Amino acid sequence: MFIPRIVIAGTHSGCGKTTIASGLMGALVSRGYVVQPFKVGPDFIDPTHHTAICGRPSRNLDPFMMGEHGVIQTFQRACAGADVAVVEGVMGMYDGLEGSDTCSTAHVAKILSAPVLLIVDVKGMSRSANAMIKGYAGFDLSVELAGVVFNRVGSPNHRRMIEASLSLPALGWIPKREDLEVKSRHLGLKMAGEIKDNGRVGDIIGKYVDIDAVLGIAKAANPLPDVAADSMPSAGMPEVTIGVASDAAFCFYYRDNLDLLSAGARLVYFSPMGDVLPDVDALYFGGGYPELYAKELEASGCRERVKKAIDDGMPVYAECGGLMYLCEGLSLDKRYRMVGALPARAEMTGRIQALGYVKAETVKDGIFPAGMGLYGHEFHYSRLECGHDAGFAYKLSRGRGIRDGYDGLYEHNTVGAYTHAYFSQGFTASMIGAAKIYKKSK
Repeated sequence: MFIPRIVIAGTHSGCGKTTIASGLMGALVSRGYVVQPFKVGPDFIDPTHHTAICGRPSRNLDPFMMGEHGVIQTFQRACAGADVAVVEGVMGMYDGLEGSDTCSTAHVAKILSAPVLLIVDVKGMSRSANAMIKGYAGFDLSVELAGVVFNRVGSPNHRRMIEASLSLPALGWIPKREDLEVKSRHLGLKMAGEIKDNGRVGDIIGKYVDIDAVLGIAKAANPLPDVAADSMPSAGMPEVTIGVASDAAFCFYYRDNLDLLSAGARLVYFSPMGDVLPDVDALYFGGGYPELYAKELEASGCRERVKKAIDDGMPVYAECGGLMYLCEGLSLDKRYRMVGALPARAEMTGRIQALGYVKAETVKDGIFPAGMGLYGHEFHYSRLECGHDAGFAYKLSRGRGIRDGYDGLYEHNTVGAYTHAYFSQGFTASMIGAAKIYKKSK
């Protein structure tokens, strides 16, 4: 299968990469193309903007969590029915794991044999921008740097000064415009649902970028490496139902994880802030912003029903924000009561407590069998004060976790971790298997 594709890289974080990548997606959609969006790395927020613009779920491409073959497999599977793929990079183009190439935008571009469009913020420079571009082009000759888009161009004269020494094709000149900026908060950009008009940026970027030239580069991509496409496991008609918390408080999910779960279970989405707990055989609470909705979560009757389900032995898996929700309380301006299923209290600290990749192994039989490997990511501003008898299901060989290199606080059939896991088929099968056992016991 050949799919036209292009990677949107940046010289550094904050250069306009997300805005321009989203705008290119919007401009292509407005021309009638079916666009499959992707995001390099473990980010949850940028993909929500891609999804809203393209009308197709944006997928993460992360070699640490997925492996190189996994990146290609996810790419191939997601591109079915698409006309073109647009991949938004992460950080600066060559910024990888611990100063290496691994997991960088350049790394993913090489895995996908995809040409790269470099975004350069030229505020405060003119000719020097081209010196920088030459450095990016010559740093790793195995990366196909096919063109440049200049962002925050101050005036026509500013553009002329840059054009005088161009070394790569300039596919776009975007003027400085405050209305192109997406507002941020402590965990990153605002979610797509909080932006009134996600489509507007496509009209603006389409005005200043040569979309035909971008398409030409995407269509000239080399063939993908020959890697067999993965197949989703299927057990026929789902035997169990898993409730997935989904609202403004719980909104961080990898689409691949949900696809794996839905291949063997029926998924029912609900809001812990306002819905009645659905009739399910297991629960999954993703990350998000429980700290912004602590009052609503405390007041909801769903909180006590979740506690009862956990006490009855229902399998429950929670990540980061979900972990905080299952604790005894959450301290902000005051302490808010949470579910009370896990022996810990959560507190927002106002500064990052952990950020980076996680590698772990389960050390206790429960929802997941002991000895199972786990890859994921952590990013949080909270910390937990655990009870003296707290038990942990994961031992980390990389990452911070909850305490002393351990993560996965557990109680009964419930596990809550700071790690946002990228599900393996074994991980998923264990969740579904626990749900089947619980269903039979009811």
